[in-house]
Amino acid sequence: MAVLGATGSVGQRFVQLLENHPWFRLHEVVASERSAGKSYGEAADWRLETLLPDFAAALTVKELGGELESRLLFSGLDSSVAGEAEETYAKRGAVVLSNSKNHRMDADVPLLLPEINAEHIAAIEHQRRRRGGHGYIVTNSNCSTMGLALAIAPIEKQWGIDQLHVTTMQAISGAGYAGVSAYQILDNVIPYISGEEEKIESEPRKILGRWTGERFEDAPLRISAQTNRVATIDGHLMTISFSLRQRGADAAAIRAALESFEGEPQRLALPSAPLRPIHYLEEQDRPQPRLDRDRERGMSVSVGRLRPCPLLDFRMVALVHNTIRGAAGASILNAELLEAKGML
Repeated sequence: MAVLGATGSVGQRFVQLLENHPWFRLHEVVASERSAGKSYGEAADWRLETLLPDFAAALTVKELGGELESRLLFSGLDSSVAGEAEETYAKRGAVVLSNSKNHRMDADVPLLLPEINAEHIAAIEHQRRRRGGHGYIVTNSNCSTMGLALAIAPIEKQWGIDQLHVTTMQAISGAGYAGVSAYQILDNVIPYISGEEEKIESEPRKILGRWTGERFEDAPLRISAQTNRVATIDGHLMTISFSLRQRGADAAAIRAALESFEGEPQRLALPSAPLRPIHYLEEQDRPQPRLDRDRERGMSVSVGRLRPCPLLDFRMVALVHNTIRGAAGASILNAELLEAKGML
């Protein structure tokens, strides 16, 4: 397989997570014209906590848009170029697993979160017929949406959610390496992230909705989001308040639903799947990004502080590792599900 946008922050996370993967082998790395022709070790300003794998460092970077030998492509491309490039590769017959926003809300593109909506891959056949070939695109959600959707999925499934308000405190890695300067973020909180509130208000409705056989039908919940950039490196923290469509649930029942939640990745024992997608933490001051973001290799969501809300019904706190479960790790898990279902 290949990684598109391999030198960026999400691209580097793909390279890291694919080292020693039991099913997939990194064969090609793709980046912009200024990196093409260099070795990946020369082109990538490696910023992760582990060493750059030797096998990846030796790969020659290929230019975006060129022909590739790989038929499975993981895309960490910036949204400014992702839409056209991903469409081009899909038309050539490749399976594109995208972390970009460009195709998430397309009518026949699954916005896949396998623990919740594995059945949405049925839309791929519609997409293939439209393209007239074997290639297709599958997306994962915005990084904060990922944590929010996982945290509320058991509640939506059992009781239904009518209204939800979420405030995010998002790590600087979500903006990419050059996204937020030290002068901007130190001693500061930035209460605006372009386009983020709109994604969080729309994407969970598609994820938690259903595929009718012809189209996606959104879940009926209403979401209000406020987003903030804070001075943590990794880990998006969210405070969530919500009201239920069905009355009668108490905090103990909701907690039990969170702790027992599992989906198709757990039943299939996929390589990247966490044993428990949601970990409930009892401590009053948890979850915290520095202490809890790496739980189950960063692939699970941590939830805590579930309690009654004086305005809605309940409130709680959730944490997701934004570049692993919220980005590269999510795409890899999506690919594992497709392989297990015979879709690659």
